[in-house]
Amino acid sequence: MMKFTKTISIEQFGIKNAKIHYQFSPEQLHEETIKRGEGVEVDSGALAVNTGKFTGRSPKDRFIVKDEITKDEVWWGDINIPFEEEKFERLYKKVTEYLSGKEIYVRDAYACADENYRMNIRVITEYPWSNMFVYNMFLRPEAEELENFEQEWSIINAPGFKANPETDGTRQGNFAIINFKKKMVLIGGTGYTGEIKKGIFSALNFILPKYHKTLPMHCSANVGKGGDTAIFFGLSGTGKTTLSADPDRKLIGDDEHGWTPENTIFNFEGGCYAKVINLSEENEPDIYHAIRPGAILENVILDKNGKVNFENASITQNTRVSYPIDHIDNIQKPSVGENPKNIFFLTADAFGVLPPISKLSPGQAAYHFISGYTAKVAGTEAGIDEPVPSFSACFGAPFMPLHPTLYAEMLRKKMKDANVNVWLVNTGWTGGPYGTGSRMKLKYTRAMISAALEGKLENAEFETHKIFGLQMPETCENVPSEVLNPRETWQDKEYYDRKAKELASSFKNNFRQFEDYANQEIIKGAPVV
Repeated sequence: MMKFTKTISIEQFGIKNAKIHYQFSPEQLHEETIKRGEGVEVDSGALAVNTGKFTGRSPKDRFIVKDEITKDEVWWGDINIPFEEEKFERLYKKVTEYLSGKEIYVRDAYACADENYRMNIRVITEYPWSNMFVYNMFLRPEAEELENFEQEWSIINAPGFKANPETDGTRQGNFAIINFKKKMVLIGGTGYTGEIKKGIFSALNFILPKYHKTLPMHCSANVGKGGDTAIFFGLSGTGKTTLSADPDRKLIGDDEHGWTPENTIFNFEGGCYAKVINLSEENEPDIYHAIRPGAILENVILDKNGKVNFENASITQNTRVSYPIDHIDNIQKPSVGENPKNIFFLTADAFGVLPPISKLSPGQAAYHFISGYTAKVAGTEAGIDEPVPSFSACFGAPFMPLHPTLYAEMLRKKMKDANVNVWLVNTGWTGGPYGTGSRMKLKYTRAMISAALEGKLENAEFETHKIFGLQMPETCENVPSEVLNPRETWQDKEYYDRKAKELASSFKNNFRQFEDYANQEIIKGAPVV
């Protein structure tokens, strides 16, 4: 593929005398990465890189510049950490001076598949494989669109630059800073590519609700043959990517979407960024077959023949692959869906308390959305030897600049207006907690989700969970009835009741931080302890 011939300048960013490689193809970036000794080709033809010290996001090193746009709007705290304007300007100058005179990779791309919400982005990267990640993950303009391309936002990515915490105002050498006034994401000191996409996701999570009455969502989405859209929220390990990859439904996207006032759902991205730890062709064929030329594997272990050992987590549990969405066959084109009919909140409840599927009222849906519950199990983090509740507001707290109740109220209203069904799905444990019970069978979870999507649960009889107030179907096609009520799967019913009350108390304790902002309908969605 030939290089793009358009000549551009990046001196307006303060980067001078750079050798600019503009809009290189994935093949060129793949070759550049190998030539520079920054990656290797695996047996499938994909590129494998090591992101260095950081193999995941660093939430405590993600900042938002506090200025007249953000000071009274952002939910400041441990998640949205303020950064002074003056310190940003000084750090920005240091980064651009560092990049001056270097080989630089520049790419114009955009976010948001719905043209009414399109955000043009110019991305400036120090490394070729970071630029290839941008090609994979953002939406790709046509050649004619690039002729008069005007960026709205920009990303400057300099993994080799280390900040000085004493003088630069950072916590340590790495940083990711969002500046709404300059419409810029500044990243340094980390090679982890996820910071690039999450920087823009965080920006959209501020812009879309405030200026476009559009709900941003950390979710996957697919569309059925009848045109109905389903949305899947869930934290890592709950099955969001796996369950939205359905052979009978077209994938809209696997991670970031908007829900418009016109009642359409659109993907922010043009690619997928999937975990590959323990990946197998049998369990996740779509992801497995997407790992081919054009894909980038991060922090995986290879044998001498370039074959990936997907079970090896010696670098990190967070091994990943990025690829353009068209590496998957069964996709929606463009990545926009209409007629949202079902929302699934996925949780891996390691306590074995929550039902495998239950129907939520609008108030319960908002409550569980704000809570964003799953559970960490033994072995996932050092020091964890029994299940621990884990809450992340809106199933994506690290990327939400506004108060969680704002997003929840938008969701509650959209649910009512669109007459959407909301389901809480426990992909975790049944018959007891982690260590005693067993993981819910994937075939049962798929059957329950299919029944909900096909309307087969509409006429089911429901019973109410005594503590959580959830509506549990008494029957579901292709699922044993005894599985549907979690209490019935435990031998020791009193032990179940004790554990259910403990988990309900965890929900209540976590929600105290939101009570002053939530309306009565949302508060009534809480469990009864």
